[in-house]
Parts: sequence; C-alpha cells; structure tokens
Amino acid sequence: MLTNLCAQSDTNLNSTFRWRTPLASLTVVLAAVVLFGLIRDRLRQMPLERDEGEYAYAGQLLLQGIPPYKLAYNMKLPGIYAAYAGIFAVFGETAAGIHLGLLVVNAATTILLYFLTARLSGRLAGVVASCCYALLSTSSSVMGFEAHATNFVVLPALLSILLLLSAFETGSWWTFLASGVFSGIAFLMKQHGAFFVLFCFFYLVTGRKEQRPMHRVARDVVLFGAGVILPYVSACWLLYRAGVFHEFWFWTVSYAAEYSKMGFHRAVRAFLESFQMVTGPAIPVWILATIGITAPLWNGRAREHGRFLVGLFACSFLALCPGAYFRPHYFILLLPVTAILVGVAVVSATETIAGKTASGSLYRAVPALILVGSFAYAVFQQKHEYFFMRPEEVFQQTYGKNPFQAAIKVADYVKQNSSPTAAIAVVGSEPEIYFYANRHSATGYLYMYGLIVHHKYTAQMREEMLRELDANRPEYVVYVDEWSSWGDRNGGAETASFLSALREFMDSSYERVGVAEIGETTSYVWGDAAKSYVPRSPSAIYVLKRRPTAAAAELPGSGAPGQENNAMLVTGFASSN
Repeated sequence: MLTNLCAQSDTNLNSTFRWRTPLASLTVVLAAVVLFGLIRDRLRQMPLERDEGEYAYAGQLLLQGIPPYKLAYNMKLPGIYAAYAGIFAVFGETAAGIHLGLLVVNAATTILLYFLTARLSGRLAGVVASCCYALLSTSSSVMGFEAHATNFVVLPALLSILLLLSAFETGSWWTFLASGVFSGIAFLMKQHGAFFVLFCFFYLVTGRKEQRPMHRVARDVVLFGAGVILPYVSACWLLYRAGVFHEFWFWTVSYAAEYSKMGFHRAVRAFLESFQMVTGPAIPVWILATIGITAPLWNGRAREHGRFLVGLFACSFLALCPGAYFRPHYFILLLPVTAILVGVAVVSATETIAGKTASGSLYRAVPALILVGSFAYAVFQQKHEYFFMRPEEVFQQTYGKNPFQAAIKVADYVKQNSSPTAAIAVVGSEPEIYFYANRHSATGYLYMYGLIVHHKYTAQMREEMLRELDANRPEYVVYVDEWSSWGDRNGGAETASFLSALREFMDSSYERVGVAEIGETTSYVWGDAAKSYVPRSPSAIYVLKRRPTAAAAELPGSGAPGQENNAMLVTGFASSN
C-alpha cells in the first residue's frame, strides 16, 4: 500500500532531482530520522517537567493496576496515560525511558508524514516535509525534547488522514472505519485532537472532485464516525468498570470546559509571544510554509489539493486555541501542516520555474537551494543544544529556575526515608515527585493552579483536597514555595483562607526535615539542620515529616507545639497574597 501511495508522476522533478524510486527518497528521510534521533538520544537524560511528571505518575499507577482519576486528578483524557504505561513496559520507568519512547513516536511521525505528503504532492514534497518536521519538532522552542501529549496526538491523527486518502481510492468500508478509529485515538490523547477529527469530517464530505452519490457519502461518514467514537466509548466503559467514571467525567468534561474559559482575556498577546519564540530558531522555514499556503493560487498541482491544505491548516490552527493559552508545546499540533506546506512551496516553485526555463537550467535548483539554506540556518541557530550542551543545560535553558531538577533529589530523599506503602502529598504543582519517589499521593490534586484561580468549582475542589489530606494523613508533605508551581496567588479572602488552612495543617502535624534552596545553583539541607535553616533565595522546596504524635490532629490544625519549625512556610504563603 505504501508503494502505491507514492506512485505518482514526478516527471519534471525527476529530471532535475532524480526522485525516481521510493528507495532514494526514503533514504533521505531515514537519514533525517537518524540525525535527529541521535540528537534526542544524546539528551534523553533530561529531567521531567510537570506535564511529563503527571503522565508518568498516572502511567506508573496504571501498571500497578490503579485506574486514572482515582489517585491523580486532571482534565487530560486517559489515552496519554496509557501511552506512557506502554512506554514504561518497553523502555522502563525512567525519564530516559520516556524520552526514548518519544524518540520512537517522533521517528514514526516523520516517516508517516513522508508518505502522506508524497501521496498529495510527490516524493520530493514528501522528503521536504518529513525532514522539516524532524527539524521543527526537535527544538526547545516547542519544548520538543519533552514527551508532551501533543506529540501523541499528531501520530494517530496523521495515520487517520493517510487512511482516509487511501479509503477514497479503494472505497473499502474497513479503511473508513480504521481512519475513524485512529482519529478517535488522537482525541483520546488530548482533547485538542478533536480538530483533526473535524478536518477528516470536512474532507470526507468535500474532498473529492468527482461527484459521489449521497448514499455513499452518508455510508462513509457513518463508518468514519463509528470509528471515531469507538476508542472514547471503550475508555468510558473501562473507567466505569473501574469505578472512576464520575471522576473522569467531572475532570475531562465539566472542569475542562470551565478551564477553557480562563485564558481568553490575554489571547492575542499570548499567541504573539509564543509564536515569536516558536518560529525564531527556524524563521526561514516558517516563511517557506507561508509561501506554501499561497501555492494553490499560482500552481496547478497545489490547486488540486487546495481544499486539503487550507482545511488542514485551519483545523491545525484551531487545535492551538482552546483556552487561548498558546503554550509552546501546543504548536507541535501545527508542525505537520507547516512541514507539508514547505514541501508544497518547494515543489510548486520548482514546477513553475521549470515551466518557464529551458531544460537543464540551473534556475530550477533555486527552490531546493533556498530550502537547504533555511535548513542549515535552523540547525546552526540550535547547534549548541543539538551537539554541545549537556542535557541538564538544555533543560535549564528551556525552563529557567523551575524546581524540576531539585524535585529529583527531594523525591530520592522521600523514597529512601519512607516505606513503599507510605502516602505523600505535594503541596505545589510538581507531580513528577510522586513518580520519582514511587509513592502514592494522599490527595488526587496534583496541581495547585485550579485551586488558586477563581472558577465555579474552586470552593468544591479546595474542600475536597483538605478532606483528603485530613483523611489520608501523608507521611511526608513536600511544600513547593516557588511561583511557577502556583501561579497567581492574588485570589482574595477565599484564597487566603484556603492557603491558611494548608499552612495550619502542615504546622500542626509536621516538622521540617529537608530544604532545597533553588537559586543559581540548588543547595540541599537535611535532618536537624533543616529545622532552623533560613533560605536566602525566595524559591525553595520544603520536605516535612509527620510527627509521631500528630496522628490524631484535626484539620485545620490546633497550633500544636512545634509550629515554629515551619515558620518559613507562613512567610512563603503570606508573601504571595
């Protein structure tokens, strides 16, 4: 089937670039896969950031037989948790294993994009698109070294689109159904995948030039739609059987809808800031993509697929927009169509020049030379992170003073000083600590952001977290006094009351046994020395251990003796309100 997808006439281009066989084209694609795969492999030891920590913890729980949304609450759909569990089963439960799994996913996506683009615009376009995707996705500008859910949306989404194009040719009912299944999997990885489902429905109805009988269109839509809902319905059934369907529905539907309303007041500024950062290292490549979107206006072959190109671009852009947050890793959803458009630009320009110049003219090579120069510029701009910087240096350059590296040693301390069955709580937004420590969470609230900002579920969620802490009495509490782990804490009297209750719980029942002071370098103080240690930096992680006599304490705390040991926590909370 793959050979058939690439068996298009490239006569004009073959005479210049000699893309006569699929083997020659695939050799170039595989060379790009190997090059960027080696870069990723060199950086595989990078620490986990928050999203990776959440997915890793949930995947770890899945392997222990604990379903999503039981000990870890979040609005992500469960597909990404299953994907991480699969990676762990193959590569092991480590940060390096996660990044090796991402390497495989990225390589598969790159190769798949070749076949999809070659199906539309020929092998040269396929080679250009796949190489550009490998380049653009392997960049800290889109947080491309971290295994974000967006990487796992793109792979099944592209496979769905490729199967849909094949289904148009064969008319096979099972191919339409399979295309829908992979679209449904893309959605199950992250809600943003719904926009690729939307594109497929759009193209399913409008994508063929020849007139099709309405009953055939209806049949194909029904088959595709049945495939789309199958993964979601299956997940709902499994979660219902596991007894967590209510939690799943609240977090992925009710709260997710509320969360999506929170960012619109800053939409334009957020987009412009992120777009500038994302495009900066490879701006000539993005300019070529901009030319590609205009190609249907001046090139016949591109015009044949204009509906596909414009529709995929529009839906890929819409996939960035829920909540109007425009985080850099969301732009991974835009990279496949960007890479396709670069391929279309190069092929269309080459064909246009070939039609206006004599055979053998060197002018035909100009688009390819511009592409090579653009590619070289992007590699040169990122040469330090690609070839010279250590993994922790690339990570630090991307995430600054976030406490991700300190979280590793904090988790190691908790792991070494607690029993395997101990429950712990992280008061902050650092779920990677649960994963590193391999300890269960005493509260399902892995992030503090939704507990600090005001929305219709804020009071309900705060009360639930406090009840869980009170009921489960974690052996260790890790308090993260770092702005990035909380966000804006200027939430008024209600927020102050919630933070005060958390502070009182920690002060009444726990004593400080560790401090990680986060500055230019991170310093660590453990044991008795930590009790009176006063960090100079405004950012620190405090490790608290439950006092043996605190088992009967109630939340909020009663001001039991020893409250002075955690006085720094009071200052840390109060300074942010």
